[in-house]
Amino acid sequence: MQIEAEGATLNYEISGDSSNPALVLWHGAGCTLRMWDTALKGLKDSFFCIAFDIRGAGQSQVSSRLSDQFTFEQYSEDVNLILKELDIKKLHVWSMAWGTRAAIAYCSLNPEKVLSAVFSDASIGVADVTAQKEGVKKALSAQDKAGVPRFDLPLGWNEHLDSDTAQFSLSAASKFNLSDVIEGLTMPIRIMTGDHDPNLQSSKQILQRLPSAELKILEGVGHGSILQRPDLTVENFIEFHNSLGLS
Repeated sequence: MQIEAEGATLNYEISGDSSNPALVLWHGAGCTLRMWDTALKGLKDSFFCIAFDIRGAGQSQVSSRLSDQFTFEQYSEDVNLILKELDIKKLHVWSMAWGTRAAIAYCSLNPEKVLSAVFSDASIGVADVTAQKEGVKKALSAQDKAGVPRFDLPLGWNEHLDSDTAQFSLSAASKFNLSDVIEGLTMPIRIMTGDHDPNLQSSKQILQRLPSAELKILEGVGHGSILQRPDLTVENFIEFHNSLGLS
């Protein structure tokens, strides 16, 4: 599905019954909404899921590369435009990795809308890509030894109409000071990061500043947890949501 926004055509998909709680899914850096495809199989019976491509990524197109449209404030407005189209006033949030940066910004800008949030692979520091890749290798080795089946990556999870613009869209993170807003988040939050993900250190630091949050460490899991272990992450997401007793 597509919707026209100022300076962009936004791509999004919905799944599940619209009478269920609304869940907005933020993809990670270099990813598209397709990264959620496997996880959605375990979510769509309980939630009305809205996955979307941020402007410039995936199938979402922009009319130009003017830097002022690549901001977390603009991405938040884009989400709210989609929600308005779907007549959704309250929602839950789930994000992964870089998408958690955008999701934290969204939650801070729209606290009246967000009922709860789960931040996977959370970090607001500088990403150590080399360490992330090494962590994934260690995690997959541990999973193989434990007999955990590997999951195929969803088709199109990292395919973009314009790869250069998709990369440029990530510049939004440098324009928003997440440290200034974290402590103001009061909705229930679970931070969910693998023990082989170097982002775990930053996840723990975020936890110290978030009185409303809890940390779930996923054993034997590396960076990109939702792609790597969609079964385990969905199980823990639903467990957290059920514990809240929210609709």
